Amino acid sequence: MMILTIDTSDKQQVVVSIKGGRAVIKLASNNEWGSQVLLALILKALTKQSIDFKDLKAIELNIGPGSYTGLRVGAAVANALGFALQIPVNGKDSAVELIYT
Repeated sequence: MMILTIDTSDKQQVVVSIKGGRAVIKLASNNEWGSQVLLALILKALTKQSIDFKDLKAIELNIGPGSYTGLRVGAAVANALGFALQIPVNGKDSAVELIYT
C-alpha cells in the first residue's frame, strides 16, 4: 500500500515521503519558498520509485503546528489529490459534504 506523506509545516522546508512495501523515499526542499515546490517534489518522489498517482492508496498530512500558509498549501494539495484520486486523506474520505443549517 503506497502512502504519500506531506509536511509543509516549516515555511522554509517541505518534506514529501512515499511509504509502501519495503521502500520508503523521503525528499526535502531546503528552499526559501518551500510550499511552491510541493507538487514538483511529489512528482519527483513518484518518478523516483516508478509509481503513478493511481498507485497511491492514502495521503497523510502534517496538520501542525507550523507555518499557517504552509499548512494551508499542504492541506489544499492533499485534499485536491485525495478528491481527484478518490483516496482518504488522514484516514478520512475526501468527498465533499455540504452541510446546510
